[in-house]
Amino acid sequence: MPLASPRKILHLDLDAFFCAVEEGRDPALRGKAFAVGGRPDERGVVASCSYAARRFGVRSAMPMSRALKLCPGLLILPSRHKAYQAVSQKVMARLGALTPLVEQISIDEAFLDMTDLPESGEALARQLQALIRDELGLPCSVGVATNKLIAKIATDVGKAASQTGGHRPPQTGGYPNAIMVVPPGQEAAFLAPLPAQTLWGVGPKTADALASLGIHTIGDLARWPSADLARRFGKVGVDLAGRARGLDDRPVVTGHEAKSISQETTFTRDVKDGKALRDTLRDLSDQVGRRLRQSGLSGATVKLKLRWPDFTTLTRQTTLSQPTDQGDEIYNAVTRLFDDVWRPGKAVRLLGTAVTGLGTSVQQLSLLDEGSEKKRRLQTAIDELRERFGSRVVQRASQLKDEG
Repeated sequence: MPLASPRKILHLDLDAFFCAVEEGRDPALRGKAFAVGGRPDERGVVASCSYAARRFGVRSAMPMSRALKLCPGLLILPSRHKAYQAVSQKVMARLGALTPLVEQISIDEAFLDMTDLPESGEALARQLQALIRDELGLPCSVGVATNKLIAKIATDVGKAASQTGGHRPPQTGGYPNAIMVVPPGQEAAFLAPLPAQTLWGVGPKTADALASLGIHTIGDLARWPSADLARRFGKVGVDLAGRARGLDDRPVVTGHEAKSISQETTFTRDVKDGKALRDTLRDLSDQVGRRLRQSGLSGATVKLKLRWPDFTTLTRQTTLSQPTDQGDEIYNAVTRLFDDVWRPGKAVRLLGTAVTGLGTSVQQLSLLDEGSEKKRRLQTAIDELRERFGSRVVQRASQLKDEG
């Protein structure tokens, strides 16, 4: 019986995606130091930044105020998430036309299993890169390997090398446009010189623990006895031993069920007023309920996320007697959690609401429960109005300011 051919797994990463979309809208931005994100005076963070800005040390997830200190001439653009989502959908549609085995892992990343195609992995990567560039005007980098772990790391290594001039692929517009191929059988050798924290599952604490043993690179980790890693780190150690050798048999998964639906807000200034905080929870709960209904989902576990001014963050959760997709029920549950941890006058920096334990929404209404049916029809009408005219078109009387 012939041996199966090695898999051809490609990892696609859209380079500085939000910035690339903005440059497509306004070509004058090309080559300039700019960032997409929130305003520095509103505690905004960098969602994405151009490669010109990165040369000053600006990075994603950095406070925008810090980014401005590093790059005083930085241009700041507000995030246009709907526009980015629309472009992302176009990209994923192109990928789906190449192979049905596409696993989207974020708005700008995806895995593709192209094993059944006759071309080499490198040829497929170049075709894919050209397709995204020519049809959508977007730069992207691609990692090619026999599994998802190596393909993802290959993308990261290729992008880093392109910026330092090492293994430098063709450049356009300052973007990496990198392609990195790890041939079958070379997985462990490719990983060996990389820092141990490059591996999935090695966070700061694990990296410190490994360093205390003299394990600094993935090669060091691969040479360490697997049994000892299992003894010291449990299942995590077992997984790390396999990953360090480049082993990963996970398939490309073409569909993911949502695990939770959440909404949160960071206040421009810390808020102490109880009514303002509860009004915020009301808004967040309504938004989560609406997203649940739009997705045809409901959930039984409601979570509160709260952050104090010193950045201490806590979460609390409660389980309802039955799943819900209604903002009122979510709000009642999350408010009870809030009242358990908040004391009058205590300032709050961030609030968030989430519903987990999701499943298909099923209406289990009694034939005699006309009140529930009327309430659902009213909610559907409100959803339609908000979809057409904006989320503020219908408000609760308790949320309206006195006009006297």
